[in-house]
Amino acid sequence: MIQALRDALRLPDLRRRLFYTLLILVTYRAAAHVPVPGINSQALQQLLEGTTGASQLFNLLDLLSGGAVANYSILANGVYPYINASIILQLLIPVIPALKRIAEEEGEAGRNKLNQWTYYITIPLGALQAWGQAQLFSSAAGGQPILPQFGFHRPEFILPTLSVLVAMTAGTMFAIWLGELISEQGIGNGLSLIIFGGIVSRTPVNLARIYTTDGWLGILFFVAITALTVFVIVYFQEGQRRIPVQYGKRVRGRRMYGGGSTYIPLRINMAGMIPLIFASSILTFPAVIAQFFLRSENVAVAQFAAGVMNFFTPGGAREWYTTLLYALLYFLSVVGFTYFYTFVLIEQQDLPGTLRRQGGFIPGIRPGRKTADYIEGVYRRITLVGALFLGGVAALPFVTQLVMETRVLLIQSTGLLIVVGVVVDTMRQLEAQLLMRHYEGFIK
Repeated sequence: MIQALRDALRLPDLRRRLFYTLLILVTYRAAAHVPVPGINSQALQQLLEGTTGASQLFNLLDLLSGGAVANYSILANGVYPYINASIILQLLIPVIPALKRIAEEEGEAGRNKLNQWTYYITIPLGALQAWGQAQLFSSAAGGQPILPQFGFHRPEFILPTLSVLVAMTAGTMFAIWLGELISEQGIGNGLSLIIFGGIVSRTPVNLARIYTTDGWLGILFFVAITALTVFVIVYFQEGQRRIPVQYGKRVRGRRMYGGGSTYIPLRINMAGMIPLIFASSILTFPAVIAQFFLRSENVAVAQFAAGVMNFFTPGGAREWYTTLLYALLYFLSVVGFTYFYTFVLIEQQDLPGTLRRQGGFIPGIRPGRKTADYIEGVYRRITLVGALFLGGVAALPFVTQLVMETRVLLIQSTGLLIVVGVVVDTMRQLEAQLLMRHYEGFIK
């Protein structure tokens, strides 16, 4: 990897791409310190320094946003509304025949149209997420409101509220635009690198917190756990089951075509990090709802809401048995969503139909329904390994909480998958660029 970076820096074109990518990431980090209009910085700081479940939840959001939530920046939403829009559209494609026809029959034009619709869906999702985040901060703040003039309940608050929503939605679209610039003129997947930069930027702060709580022993323990997790992630992310495929021979005139053999690489973890996002979103939802009942006049309702929010908040203060229960619930949710999303992707790929159109077949398996059943059976078995792997990565941080006193993690499990995936993908693209530029030397 180091040698590939050295070779890339020697080439003017690749050097320009690398520095361009770095410049975009620095621009994103600078924009993450621009606060939304009307923010009460003192009240926000008091909330984030607290020890309640709400404080733990907002510190988690701050970790995934790369510090944008701590400043209540215009980039506090990050690019997650775009990711949610992409997931929604992917789930709708096999359900709605018109979308399925556009994706399968219109080629590049169809993909561009679906991408444009993703941007349209992102705008209301960004505004909705901005509204929900502001409501969460307002309900969690004790004395001083974080956004004193937010809400539509008073006429004089309408314009300040709209300015906050527009600023945060525009920040999301700005982050997406920066990601697209990296994809077009830099190295790597732009949106993934934007998320990657936000996650990695909080690592020094987390190291300092771990050192304050557990000393050098805590740092060594968490570094070892992180390194081991990265190794396991790379091993499983690159793991695949190869299904042999044979192509029949075709005679045209006096020439014979085809007759070759290849294989279909079925990945163990085909779903990537999507199940972790689904599971964390579902498990965080009860805590979001409970926020609105914390200040209820009914004492029993307020206590119940506080218990629900504390249990469903990652990193919240719990007893050891509730931590294990939450870890088990998270594990089972990830396993279930892994199977669900994997078979959604299988339905979209239609591997049996592709083989039939190209004249290929799996040796010993009859084409058609038998081939489809065979591929689904293989996926069902290897997905179990991938699902258990994702569930283990998701539950690992909560197990470490039982061993160490600190609740601070170097990088969350979802973040680790993103970081490792982005680094591997970027290095592959860099090596492909190097290979393309030295291709003549290989021939000679």
